[in-house]
Amino acid sequence: MNGGKYVPRPINTSRVTLPREIEGLTEVLARNTHDIWAQHRMAEGWCRGDTRNDERKLHPSLIPYEELSASEKEYDRATAIETVKAILALGFRITRP
Repeated sequence: MNGGKYVPRPINTSRVTLPREIEGLTEVLARNTHDIWAQHRMAEGWCRGDTRNDERKLHPSLIPYEELSASEKEYDRATAIETVKAILALGFRITRP
């Protein structure tokens, strides 16, 4: 916090390039991110609806990952990619067993 004002300070990942062999992992993580989000929403009583309605707990994105729009998939991909890049920026290595 800066004088009571929140200032986001994400890990700098600008110099991290994902190795080609990890690119497939990010898609798996993007799908998993959506599935976890959907699972939590459903546990809270949310259902799929044509439009979002917080009062009635309806959300149009409570569908399988494959059925999401390109922009919705991109949001989940960006989250997954930045998470993996942050792990690498912190000095960890990701290897397949």
